[in-house]
Amino acid sequence: MLAAFSKTTYLTIPPQGWTLDWFRAVLNDASYLKAISTSLWLATLATALSLILGTAASYALHHRLIPGRDAIMSLIMAPLVFPAVVIGVALLQYVTMIGLRGHFFVLVLAHAIITLPYVVRSAMSSLTGINPQIEEAATVLGANGFTAFRLVTLPIIKPGLVAGGIFSFVTSLDNVPVTIFLLTPRQTTLPVKIFGAVEHGVDPSIAAASTLMIAGTAVALILAQRWVNFTRFF
Repeated sequence: MLAAFSKTTYLTIPPQGWTLDWFRAVLNDASYLKAISTSLWLATLATALSLILGTAASYALHHRLIPGRDAIMSLIMAPLVFPAVVIGVALLQYVTMIGLRGHFFVLVLAHAIITLPYVVRSAMSSLTGINPQIEEAATVLGANGFTAFRLVTLPIIKPGLVAGGIFSFVTSLDNVPVTIFLLTPRQTTLPVKIFGAVEHGVDPSIAAASTLMIAGTAVALILAQRWVNFTRFF
């Protein structure tokens, strides 16, 4: 981060002088802006999908509505156990086999897979603390199952979903090992662009781009901690 403010054209610490030119260079570079836009869209769509699927899965697993609860939970949590490179290679082989490589929605699905465990874990933590009689009372008063969930259960577990969503967004935004295997030459995300730029020589613009990612991630986590105290879910 210190190197991003240096006046030199090469990375040096401590910085030789102070300037914001490298940040302006990143924000005026069309390729960086495109990478930032792709990263934000990808993280947003993947987070939305993981929230929808994770909420439904958590509710079903918590209420034991489906058989094989432990096996399904282990499958959902598998991305936290397996190395990200292994997941990336496996997904690359699979999408290539079915002829879907290069589609953006495949990348969204891949990111949803690796972010789903965060939503499920936080949602399950919230559901564990709910008194089941509250939802039963809603059904006794005439609400159907979906209405009881929407008006009673969902507001109660909202803090856990917010925490899981923010953690999912940050995880997707920063991901390289899975993303790099599924991108096409015409696509790139900010972490992958930084990763590729390092191979061609390191200058302070790379440090500036990395600093922007670090700052954005830090702000998101600080806000999450202040709003919902997300650390109690992990």
